Amino acid sequence: LYTNTGIGVSMRKIVLDVEPSEETVKGLRPIFDCLSSYEILETLKVDREKGICVDLIDCRLQETLSIEDAEWFGHMELLSVLKSDGDVHTCLVKYYEPPGGSEEASDDFDMDIVYTTPSLISAERFVLSAIGTDRDLARFMDGVRKHVGEVTNMSMTRAAYQRRDILTVLTDRQREVLTAANQYGYYDYPRRVSSEKLADRVGISKPVMLQHLRKAEGRIMADIFAGL
Repeated sequence: LYTNTGIGVSMRKIVLDVEPSEETVKGLRPIFDCLSSYEILETLKVDREKGICVDLIDCRLQETLSIEDAEWFGHMELLSVLKSDGDVHTCLVKYYEPPGGSEEASDDFDMDIVYTTPSLISAERFVLSAIGTDRDLARFMDGVRKHVGEVTNMSMTRAAYQRRDILTVLTDRQREVLTAANQYGYYDYPRRVSSEKLADRVGISKPVMLQHLRKAEGRIMADIFAGL
């Protein structure tokens, strides 16, 4: 199923229903002691080296916890409560990888995919979604089976082009670099920022920055033509 269209690599979306293992639930127990469930609406920033990510989530608290008194949900630092609707709270959180995390698991999930919605986490059920090539999605599913739990259901669809969410086909780093390139005038004519200065602004080397841009541009073009 891995295809190369000549314009770019075909992208698909996978949605997995997972029954988490006892070990997975144990590792997330500090979070589940605070939250009965949470849904990741958007991952805003990921730093794999530091084991930190910033997420926008919808969450339901355990009955013993009040959102007004909350500062942490286990390994999650509560940065801001954006909205509360009954028992559902939309929050900005910073997640810290707990000490003793598996380096092997980090390596197994180090692939060129984009995590997307739906994404639901509870002690009884995970729903995990990602966009990528068939090859990377197969690796993703293998990693879920190995480190998360039993896959009870799986669906896969083409990641068709929609103008409103075109950037969802990019990884967090690709989106960050492409956004910076647009913001600082890299795509203006004439350019308002050189590739060297743009690389300095995003804090990476010029070759790595250009590689992210090429991959981002290729993914967007492939996704546009896949939906036509």
